[in-house]
Amino acid sequence: MKRLFTLFTTGILLSSAAMAADVAVKTPYARATAPGQPNSAVFMQINNQGEATRLVNASSSAAKVVELHAHTQDQGVMRMRQIDAIELPANSQVELAPGGLHIMLIGLEAPLQDGSQIDMTLEFDDGTSEQLDVPVQMVMPAGMGHGQPMSHGKMH
Repeated sequence: MKRLFTLFTTGILLSSAAMAADVAVKTPYARATAPGQPNSAVFMQINNQGEATRLVNASSSAAKVVELHAHTQDQGVMRMRQIDAIELPANSQVELAPGGLHIMLIGLEAPLQDGSQIDMTLEFDDGTSEQLDVPVQMVMPAGMGHGQPMSHGKMH
């Protein structure tokens, strides 16, 4: 019986390890902040080459609170909302990007400076987790690249 239990638990651990190996995080980065700015966001690509899974939590020592967020349309207005999980369908790539899915850092312990790094742990619904070193980058809003003139024609 003990041997059967050992084989069973070993199979579960190998299955979880195989699932974690099927999920790969690419190009993570956190948005740099100005002094006194209390919040920031983290973006990345998550590739899932295995069975469908979900990102259910994230944590970082860089902030008091870390939440999964999405932008949603609410009565014609884009609003940012906390969500319970980010779906990672089988054999897919999910983009966490400005204006869409992202991870919010709320109550920063210190300003996030361009060129530094923060720690982050991603937790998946199968109980696996992934530790990341996330580079901090200066992120310009869309259409405001370096050396590009800013157009006020579309501002309301």
